[in-house]
Amino acid sequence: MTQATTEPQTENRKPTVVGVRFQRLGKAYHFDAGGLGEPLHLGDHVLVTTSHGRQIGQVVQFVSEPVPPAEGTWRRIDGLASAQDLLIEQSWRTKEPEALVGCRERSVQLGLRSVKIVAAQYGFEGQRLTFVFTVEGEEHPELKSLRADMQQRYSRSQVELHQVGPRDVARILGGMGACGLEARCCSKFLTEFSPISIKMAKAQGISLNPGEITGMCGRLRCCLIYEYEQYVQARLQLPKRGKRVATPRGEGKVVDVFPLRESVLVDLGEEAGAIEFSRSDLQPLDELEALQTKADDPCGRQTNAGCARRDQAPSGDEAGSSAAS
Repeated sequence: MTQATTEPQTENRKPTVVGVRFQRLGKAYHFDAGGLGEPLHLGDHVLVTTSHGRQIGQVVQFVSEPVPPAEGTWRRIDGLASAQDLLIEQSWRTKEPEALVGCRERSVQLGLRSVKIVAAQYGFEGQRLTFVFTVEGEEHPELKSLRADMQQRYSRSQVELHQVGPRDVARILGGMGACGLEARCCSKFLTEFSPISIKMAKAQGISLNPGEITGMCGRLRCCLIYEYEQYVQARLQLPKRGKRVATPRGEGKVVDVFPLRESVLVDLGEEAGAIEFSRSDLQPLDELEALQTKADDPCGRQTNAGCARRDQAPSGDEAGSSAAS
C-alpha cells in the first residue's frame, strides 16, 4: 500500500495594508501586516525595517483599497513592539536635548549664524541621529564641518542633517496660534501642509493685511484653506459685485456678497439705500435680458445656411420653379 504524498501549495495571500506613523503628526506610510499571524488594532506600536533602519511606528489606519507602490510590494511589518522595545526607544529620546544643545553650541563656534538647529531626533536603538535645522535668509551655508564634528562626537550613531521650512519649524516648536488658540494647528492636528495662496483670502473676503493672514511661521495661515471650498461653491450660486438684479423692492446693483449667508447687499438707489436679499429673492437682469434678446432673434450672429436662406428673398429660378409647381 502506497502512501499518497501532498506537495505544499503556495497560498495567494492578500496583503493587509496599514498606515504607520513614526511621528505624532507625521506622514503615514503603508506597510503589509498580513503575515503577522495576529490582528492589529489602531494605536498598536509595531517594529518595521525602513531605509533608515529599524524603527518603531504606530498604526493609525487600515487601508481598504491600497495603491501598489512603485517598487511593486509593500515592506512588511516585523512584529509588535514589546514593552522593552518601547523602553529602549524612550531611553534614546531622553538623550535628544543634550545632543541638541551640543549641536547648537558647535554651530555658533563655526559661525553658522544663519543656521538654526531646531531639533535632535534619535532613531530606534540609537542607530541614527538626525539634526533638524532651518536656514534664515537666502544664504547657503556650508555644513560639512558641522556634520563631521557631530559624527565624531556621536560616533555610535549615523549622523544626518535635515533641512526643513518655516512651517515645519513652527510645528516642532509649538506655541500659541496667531488666532489665540492654545496650540497651533500645525502642532495639534495637521499631518501635512496644503498649498495656500492669497486668492483663498480674497475669496473669503478676508483683509489682506499681513497681520490678518500671516501665521507665526511668517507664511500664509494654514486655516485659510479650511472653508475655502465652501466659499467657492457658495459664490457660484450668487451674483457678483456690480451685477444688475431684480428684487422684491425693485431693480438694483449688487454691492457686496455674503457667501455663507447665501445673500447679497443690493443698492436700490438713494431713497431705499442698500438692502440685503437672500438668493431666492433675486433675478439676474443681465442674464434674463440676454436670453430675451436671443429669443427675439434666434439667428442672432449665427452664420449657418438655414438662417441665411430665411433672411434672403427667393431667386428668380426658385420663384419660377415654385410657380410651375
